Amino acid sequence: MTATSPVVPGATTTSRVVLGLGLRRGTPAAELLRTADAALAACGLDRTAVILVATLDSKLSEPGLCAAARELGVPMVGHPAAVLAAVPVAGSARVAAAVGTPSVAEAAALASAGPAARLLAPRTASASATAALAAPPQETTR
Repeated sequence: MTATSPVVPGATTTSRVVLGLGLRRGTPAAELLRTADAALAACGLDRTAVILVATLDSKLSEPGLCAAARELGVPMVGHPAAVLAAVPVAGSARVAAAVGTPSVAEAAALASAGPAARLLAPRTASASATAALAAPPQETTR
């Protein structure tokens, strides 16, 4: 597995993150979870930091993805390719040709984490999956 960028300072063990997952059809839950664990570890986090799994809407019925979200104990959300394509992140022409958006994991994580979210761990990749983490904007306390 390879991470494609450095860890963003400020990630802590109490961080709450959105896990973006991209996957090929038929990817097993174990591979998705290993890829997610690698992305989390790169930021000094573990599975308890994940609050949501985000992906391409056409992948929501994938058995491995559903099982991974159940294992994490978090809900899933899917976004249409057009929404993900509008998120300003680097992507791949190969992925765009296959699914209609150049980025799935990073774009889905950012789209789900909300305005002003920041990418913590762009694309960590395995043979059949990619994972990325986005942190929602810090809540202000009064």
